Amino acid sequence: MRLIKDFDNWSMATFIVRWILGLLFLMAGIGKVFDMGAIEHARHYFVDPYANSWIPAMVLWIFGLVIPYLELFAGILLCIGLKVRITASVLGVLLIITTYGHALKDALFDIDGHTFTRLALIVFLLLAPAGRDVLTLDYWFGRNDDGKAASAG
Repeated sequence: MRLIKDFDNWSMATFIVRWILGLLFLMAGIGKVFDMGAIEHARHYFVDPYANSWIPAMVLWIFGLVIPYLELFAGILLCIGLKVRITASVLGVLLIITTYGHALKDALFDIDGHTFTRLALIVFLLLAPAGRDVLTLDYWFGRNDDGKAASAG
């Protein structure tokens, strides 16, 4: 059995980290899309607070509207294990954007909260050996993140 043969500590560690990170982003996305609403999210967290910054209003609206959906779909992709490395990389860029926004408002922004935790989990996923998490759709489809067939062995 392929699963039993390939299942090891890396598989379990990446599975746990992937699901924790996926749930964090999924639940944030659900809250922003379905509870708050993407328009209110954009207005409350992007447009109004940064109206007097150098960032054009159109960019603030775009980021404020896109980020909730990005978090929602990225959370789903991480939980099911589809395009994990690409998704983690995109979420890393998202953390850069939000960290810049927080630092723009407060140069001494405390990164110890949710930002650092998510960053640590993303870095773990990106540094974990590729293809070792056997509890992913990518593994079962026999594909790597780049769409190529996974190599045997």
